[in-house]
Amino acid sequence: MLTLAKFSIGVGDRFGRQAQAQLRACELAAEAGVEVVPVWNKSNREHTIIGTEPTTTRAAADAAVRVRGWAKPYHVDADHIRLDTVDRFLGPCDFFTVDVADSIGQPADPAAVARFADRNAGLVGRHELPGLPEPVTITADDLRAVGAKYLEAAQDAGAIYRKIAAAKGAGSFVTEVSMDETDAPQTPPELLLILAALADEGVPLQTIAPKFTGRFNKGVDYVGDLRQFEREFRQDLAVIALAVGRFGLPANLKLSVHSGSDKFSLYPVIRRALRDTGAGLHLKTAGTTWLEEVIGLAEAGGDGLALAKEIYAAALKKKADLCAPYAAVIDIDPAKLPSADEVSGWSSEQYVRALRHEPADPQFNPHLRQLVHVGFKVAAGMGDRYLSAVEAHEATIARNVTGNLWDRHLKPLFVG
Repeated sequence: MLTLAKFSIGVGDRFGRQAQAQLRACELAAEAGVEVVPVWNKSNREHTIIGTEPTTTRAAADAAVRVRGWAKPYHVDADHIRLDTVDRFLGPCDFFTVDVADSIGQPADPAAVARFADRNAGLVGRHELPGLPEPVTITADDLRAVGAKYLEAAQDAGAIYRKIAAAKGAGSFVTEVSMDETDAPQTPPELLLILAALADEGVPLQTIAPKFTGRFNKGVDYVGDLRQFEREFRQDLAVIALAVGRFGLPANLKLSVHSGSDKFSLYPVIRRALRDTGAGLHLKTAGTTWLEEVIGLAEAGGDGLALAKEIYAAALKKKADLCAPYAAVIDIDPAKLPSADEVSGWSSEQYVRALRHEPADPQFNPHLRQLVHVGFKVAAGMGDRYLSAVEAHEATIARNVTGNLWDRHLKPLFVG
């Protein structure tokens, strides 16, 4: 079976120009003694907006690996695919994030729910899990409730997995199941029974993305109760360890944290839990590389800064349309967004300090950062003009991309 490494990072690259700079961050981790495997991920929606194909993501990843001589594993992820979108990813991808959010809560066949409850009746009772102060208790009502809420999603995941396996061959790709886009975090009994349902469907998932308490807004730090997050994270690790032995799931099954980039306050919490348990982690970044491209343009000055200002002005003008698809994962106060006229007068330093995610910097503006985050569609509309600017200022941009991934993400999370 193609096996995902213990530690991996999803390095999304909106425009497919920063693969070498991203890979350099993983090289720095390796030089520090920690293997973190890069997974280049890009969703169907992003490909559609930008006008690219999954083959271009594969080509960029392969070229970066070849040029830099990377001898460790790497992957290309079909990010958030469903049955109706997976076809275009089958050839170039070897990692599939199966998104079943739309099926969560959809009514399952009552007979199927009854069969699920009967099949897993042996789970009713108390389960003592290492590292948890209280046992996980499962009741017969839990079996029926989880079946009613999640069984349709598990069956959809099974159907998607089997379609991929039929095309590529079982064992030739990594499977992740995304369950994070739901109304509330899964409780330990729910997660255990979800994993039971996925095992019933024959899905050999190697990572699962549950929902956690708090807000995982795009491009900015975590907002929520750190103690509650740590409690949930450790519970999920313990449940996964139990599920692996109980259901015969892959031994390397681990948590995936979606929109995990820029969640700086969580990294010490996660690192402690990984150290204490020996567990692995997949951290999926969300647009942080695109933001570093804009930072690099602004830092370059001249025409680069002018283009960065143009991107902000256009994003501000189209704010409602750009933000609508991301309403659940951004918090922008319009009153705290500078006007386009104000930004037009900024120096490189002013623009960079407003956009770069340095929470301690008094000039950092998380509202501007979130708007630019969703504004990649503006740059996509510029076509070759944007790509030419990125190429012209490659050195400055690459330095920012590598530094961001290494200094703010990989080092604090995996190295310390």
